[in-house]
Amino acid sequence: MRVALVRQRYSAQGGAERFIERARGALGEQGVAVTVLAREWTGDPGTVVRCDPFHVGRVWRDWSFARAVCREVARRPFDLVQSHERIACCDIYRAGDGVHAQWLHNRRAALGAVGRFGLALNPYHRYMLAAERRVFESPRLRAVICNSRMVESEIQARFGFAKKIYVIYNGVDLQSFHPRLREAHRARARAELGIPDGSMTYVFVGGGFERKGMFRLLPAFRRGADARAHLIVVGGDKTETRAKSLARELGIGDRVHFLGARDDVRPWYGAADAFVLPTLYDPFPNAALEAMACGLPIIVTFQCGAAELIGEGANGMTCDALDAASLAALLGRLDPVRAREMGVRARETAARFGLEAMAQRLVALYRELIHDRGA
Repeated sequence: MRVALVRQRYSAQGGAERFIERARGALGEQGVAVTVLAREWTGDPGTVVRCDPFHVGRVWRDWSFARAVCREVARRPFDLVQSHERIACCDIYRAGDGVHAQWLHNRRAALGAVGRFGLALNPYHRYMLAAERRVFESPRLRAVICNSRMVESEIQARFGFAKKIYVIYNGVDLQSFHPRLREAHRARARAELGIPDGSMTYVFVGGGFERKGMFRLLPAFRRGADARAHLIVVGGDKTETRAKSLARELGIGDRVHFLGARDDVRPWYGAADAFVLPTLYDPFPNAALEAMACGLPIIVTFQCGAAELIGEGANGMTCDALDAASLAALLGRLDPVRAREMGVRARETAARFGLEAMAQRLVALYRELIHDRGA
């Protein structure tokens, strides 16, 4: 079986790219030959076809990439084309980035009048909305993969999509992300940052600080967390300098540790007691599932697909993305002992989402589509 996976920018740190990397290895064991179509990439995604036409600006960039991909698809003998971008010449669209219209709706709720006006005038958002609609109206499209029930509901509500929608949650390597990381890394990692062993410690993993809630998290952390608690931030972002300044202004600069992007986040899961991601919109962050697999309870928002895995107070906790008081209260409810108890149940939840189970569901879907086409 020959499958093309489309992703414009393939980076080892990206959530969608980590899905592709994990899926590619697992699918290979199932006899599926995977080719990645990308504009640029870092790391080793295996067999790659580069689609990198000249462009100026984001709209031209995305439009030209879509045209280049469709030309390659037309001349290569792929059995199926699965796109992680809003490109109409695919058989399967994986809505791993969610619904752009929904993201704009959530974003508008967090902005003032001037910000909302800017969103309405932005030509890139208009292009994305049109491209998104073209995908769901494409006669070639035969199935959509969602990584959460949340995204499935958004697609049905906004587009009335009548074709097949499959919810296939992200998979996690249950051996690489494991509670034993605590024993392997905790003492050294905490010593490196000057975190006392008994201090309640949260970890935030991800770039895109604005969307993922960093500027709501810092005041909530100051207000609600124990005065001795620490926060580890793993992920690079252009607003990091502003976030550091805010932490200093709030008087928590010595307890918030910005580490930038890291190739290996596992030591910091091992160092932490709990995971927090107060995102404004996130279809299903890999980091949340990784944290649960490492035995960490998670605090996420209702606007995050990972909330579907939460038994409130059992393996994690949830709040509204714009409810700063509730976020502060949740941060204050945890201590290392309770976090450890909840972490046991978090690991049990994550154990249902191994890579093999994800790959088996993908292969079953591919075979079903190919069989239907043949029939």
